[in-house]
Amino acid sequence: MKILKKIRTSLYLQVLIAVIFAIIFGIFSPQAAQNMKPLGDGFIALIKMCVPPIIFCTIVSGIVGGADLKKIGKVGLKTLIYFEVLTTIALVIGLAVSHFIALGKGMNIDVATLDPNTVAAYVKPHSGFVEFLLNIIPTTIFQAFVSGEILPILLVAILFGFALSALENRSKLVIEGIHEISEILFKIISFIMKLAPIGAFGAMSFTIGKYGIDALAPLAKLMLAFYATCILFVICVLGLVLKICGSSIFKLLSHIKEEIFLVLGTSSSESALPGVMKKMENFGCPKSIVGLVIPAGYSFNLDGTCIYFTMAIIFIAQAFNIELSAAQLLSIIFILLFTSKGAAGVTGSGFVTLAATLSVVHTIPLAGLAIILGIDRFMSEARAITNLIGNATACVAVSKWEKEFKN
Repeated sequence: MKILKKIRTSLYLQVLIAVIFAIIFGIFSPQAAQNMKPLGDGFIALIKMCVPPIIFCTIVSGIVGGADLKKIGKVGLKTLIYFEVLTTIALVIGLAVSHFIALGKGMNIDVATLDPNTVAAYVKPHSGFVEFLLNIIPTTIFQAFVSGEILPILLVAILFGFALSALENRSKLVIEGIHEISEILFKIISFIMKLAPIGAFGAMSFTIGKYGIDALAPLAKLMLAFYATCILFVICVLGLVLKICGSSIFKLLSHIKEEIFLVLGTSSSESALPGVMKKMENFGCPKSIVGLVIPAGYSFNLDGTCIYFTMAIIFIAQAFNIELSAAQLLSIIFILLFTSKGAAGVTGSGFVTLAATLSVVHTIPLAGLAIILGIDRFMSEARAITNLIGNATACVAVSKWEKEFKN
């Protein structure tokens, strides 16, 4: 009875059980399992529906709560510096591990045997850095909310928050209204989260049913190496960051375990965004910093995705027996520092960005993506979970940097 009560009251256990049943269902009834996809898609759509207004209300509340323009600018600069340092470390670690293990060596794949059409759907024109910055500016204020893109919402929220602060007492009713709307939105999220086990079941059933466990066998070593690298990055690198901040990686993991299992089931870190923002406030980070760091991290601080990029690129190069010089490796890291900023926390976006990177690099055939296409979906969980933990850690680090971490 105690076990049943625990399951009934514990969301992460419900999600874990749903994932286990989904794997079994996908193995024994793959066709029926693929039909469960709308359950996962519907759940993620419900979460994404609430993300733009939650980000907007959280940032505005943080700004009008006492932060000034100078402080926001200082926190933003420190946040970007932290993001660049950690993502560079992630890229280098992925590069070092793939070189050391050399899993692609000996595959001797002939590029002529690969069908470039299998990855054609993932190839999209790569926008330059200036275009990337211009795209942050929405056509209208309301378009930022309609598009669902995080960075335009950040821009609108910051401008709106400063405008409210400048109006002082005249904006009191609007500020109180935004606080109330924020509470309502988080209450809606709490209702939606009750559907998390169903969403996780649908998403995982589809993955196993469509791709099958058999898809893992040929490239199992690469997948296992990637998972192991992500775990080591979380425990060692992020663990060291949190230790410097006076906290513990295991304490943080325990605090956000529900969000971790949710991401495991849905393969999308966006599904956990509202929850992790609330959890980081409870963990001791101020609302103003949470509202800025967590949403920005979904575009600028994708540690798991960066590890995946370098490991995948080096693996494909080794499979083709392409020897990369030190200069070529440095150029790949440099390019990834920019292209990785466009890889959002949605399933499949990492593969699209990887295709965009290879189309810029030229040294490695774009058709080589076909080698890892079969297991990409199985590695998205590790990418998304590492991204989630990385952003939570960034929130603690920036809060400590600002001497506002209360834990």
